[in-house]
Amino acid sequence: MSTIPVQPPRCVLLDCVRTATEAPSLHNSQPWRFRPRGAMVDVYADPGRRLRVLDPSGREQLISVGAAVFTLRLAIRRAGYRSDVNIFPEPAEPDLAARVTLAHAAAPSTAVRALAAAIGRRHTNRWPFAETPVAADILDALRAAARRERAVLAVAHPAGREAILRLARSADRWLRDRPGRREELARWTAGGTRHDGVPRWAAGLRDENDAIPTRDFAESSSEPRRSAPFEPYPTILVLATAGDRWPDWIRAGQALQRVLLTATWKGLATTPISQPLEVPWARRMLLDPATGLSVQMVLRVGYGGKTDATRRRPIAEVLLPGPHTSAMVPAG
Repeated sequence: MSTIPVQPPRCVLLDCVRTATEAPSLHNSQPWRFRPRGAMVDVYADPGRRLRVLDPSGREQLISVGAAVFTLRLAIRRAGYRSDVNIFPEPAEPDLAARVTLAHAAAPSTAVRALAAAIGRRHTNRWPFAETPVAADILDALRAAARRERAVLAVAHPAGREAILRLARSADRWLRDRPGRREELARWTAGGTRHDGVPRWAAGLRDENDAIPTRDFAESSSEPRRSAPFEPYPTILVLATAGDRWPDWIRAGQALQRVLLTATWKGLATTPISQPLEVPWARRMLLDPATGLSVQMVLRVGYGGKTDATRRRPIAEVLLPGPHTSAMVPAG
């Protein structure tokens, strides 16, 4: 698609980048960097923030970066501009995941404003959900959101749901014994004044019935982890793409974030269940190979209580140097 770039005020572009950092990421690792250049923003994966034990291929890191790319696109759209995205635009720079170029000005629609308003309210919820079924029209909206980003979202039927949760529990147990896992988890268990990682207050509860596996971010704490019964029949969604290469992972991240924000807009709480995707044998069992699809994320959705936002790194920490960067970063 041809684009006639339009350069917005620096403060507008900076605000869009700051909004993009509110995207979800594995263990809240925030593995992205941004380089604004005139009417463009280059989005990079930060290799130093990849989880080498859970994510040796970098798949989940690129999904996280893709989520930030979508959030940046949405923030730009809310600011009154359209944009184009070029995934992996420079073969010689493999960490440059996407280039977002601002196009012509255009007033945001009501739907864009509603979706963008969900950015600050979208938080991973690791607590029990209500036993209320998710309405069919909302599930249809989530499927449509995935399709908008060239992905497929399926709702697991009862037998499939139980099979997925059994697989997730097996994968969770397998991961617990991986060399280096405890150290990696400890690195991303936030405390004090850190601006990344998962703080203990956000770790949630353990399912008293051990049906839904949740990460134990309080594992290193001396206090026992609290538990409660979770909903017995959770709504489980499976997000898949037609390919399984780097560009597909970026697209999966964009689809994931559109789905998550749509769910938040519609009043749903969400929890990623990524353990079966971090174990090769478990991931292969999530879909029939005859579909030709690759599963990229499993989600639990439902009606849950309010959760707070985890902290984000200051904008100065995620900006890469460039011709306009120093002028964009506030002093002090």
